[in-house]
Amino acid sequence: MWIADAERSRIIDQRAIHEFGIPSRDLMERAGRAVFEALLPLAAGKRRIVVFSGPGNNGGDGFVVARLAHEHGLPVVCCAFSADRMSPGCREQRDLATAAGVQVVEGARLMASLGPDDLVVDALLGTGATGEPRGPVADAIRAIAASGAPCVAVDIPSGIACDTGRALGPYVRAAKTVTFGLPKPFLFLADGLEASGEWTVAEIGFAKELLGEPTGVLLLDHEWVGARLPRRSRNSHKGANGSVLVVAGSERMTGAAVLAATGALRAGAGLVTVAGGSEVCRAIQAQLPEAMVLPLTDAADLLAFQGRVDALVFGPGLTPPVARSLAASLAPHWAKPVVLDADALGPEMPAWPGPVVLTPHPGELGRMLGCSAGQVQADRWACARRAAERFGATVSLKGAASVVASPSGGLWVNATGNPGMAAGGMGDVLAGVVGTLLAQGLSPEDAAACGMFWHGAAGDACAAEIGQAGFLASELASALPRTWAEG
Repeated sequence: MWIADAERSRIIDQRAIHEFGIPSRDLMERAGRAVFEALLPLAAGKRRIVVFSGPGNNGGDGFVVARLAHEHGLPVVCCAFSADRMSPGCREQRDLATAAGVQVVEGARLMASLGPDDLVVDALLGTGATGEPRGPVADAIRAIAASGAPCVAVDIPSGIACDTGRALGPYVRAAKTVTFGLPKPFLFLADGLEASGEWTVAEIGFAKELLGEPTGVLLLDHEWVGARLPRRSRNSHKGANGSVLVVAGSERMTGAAVLAATGALRAGAGLVTVAGGSEVCRAIQAQLPEAMVLPLTDAADLLAFQGRVDALVFGPGLTPPVARSLAASLAPHWAKPVVLDADALGPEMPAWPGPVVLTPHPGELGRMLGCSAGQVQADRWACARRAAERFGATVSLKGAASVVASPSGGLWVNATGNPGMAAGGMGDVLAGVVGTLLAQGLSPEDAAACGMFWHGAAGDACAAEIGQAGFLASELASALPRTWAEG
């Protein structure tokens, strides 16, 4: 499913009306009905539904919600703003709502009476809003926030910028967001990630041709990933399922090597070899008998082994001096696909001639780009794209709503995963998964995107089974095979 920014969303809306002949009123009716159906589970036991309708078409959707609630016998009241600036569609829906008996009241009095026993519908501002909310609209946003009432946002939480997810000023924090046609960038970025709450994309009658046109940003799903993950033939053997070399671990971080190798094995690698010092080799032999070991003294050991492997995972748990020294000697002569992680990542990385996937967290990406982790988090998509272009590699930026960027500018966004994955060792497992997919012949973009989605889905399986806080990276790795089978 493609992700549409504010301008693409506007174009889809206009083309639906003028090119495909769908009346604006029909789109509003369907949008309002989708929101009404989404709010019903939250409305049980509430004193009333309070709809805040702005002057644009988003406000028209809100009036449809109010009318439907009234028709279904639910207590509802509506607050309208800027009646003199209402769009024709919004004015029409307001008139239909009032004719049906919906109560429309003065804003200040309604805002003062809001409380946690109400259910709020936020239809104040749409995806086209760009400036800081001001006047009565800003007052309404603050009142919603102060009330403690759960809120359902229509298309976008008011006060959030559609294309960046950043707060424009005061903004609504929704329990649910119902957006239309295609998902929007704010659902995955900055303040919008939290402000959106649980989100859904409602089908309101846009033609498939409109929704299927590429936007350059793809939201990953089971169908897309499943079509790319390799399937084993009945007569497959271990040599046909990818051989992965993992260069990882140090005296204090032997676990990183174990977890990266486990991720590779659980992702289906036929053969996994871990290269490291004596302490790493001992840890692998004691904890992971399925993996082989390669005692490592210098890059020559790895180059001599290159002909026996299909992909390299380099970096998890290595100390910075070792990572830099090995990479400088190894990179010019390493032609196989490689995953670079942890202290293998930096602003002065050597050029690797083969396909490369970088798997930084925000702090590491900031180090690569010469900025802070906070700056990366404030503009994750742009930073991932900058790094992919600068280093000529596919970048898999970890974190909430992880993202893959290709050097050509393509972007893949992931909605799997959960906060329980913010724990040590998760990234080591991911590096192993991506390494296996590279070894099995996937392109860097497909390996990074499929690995990211699959890794997050395994984390979701752990959260469902164990609980969101406290499941281990090793448990996530163990969930990989059944997640693939069930997906």
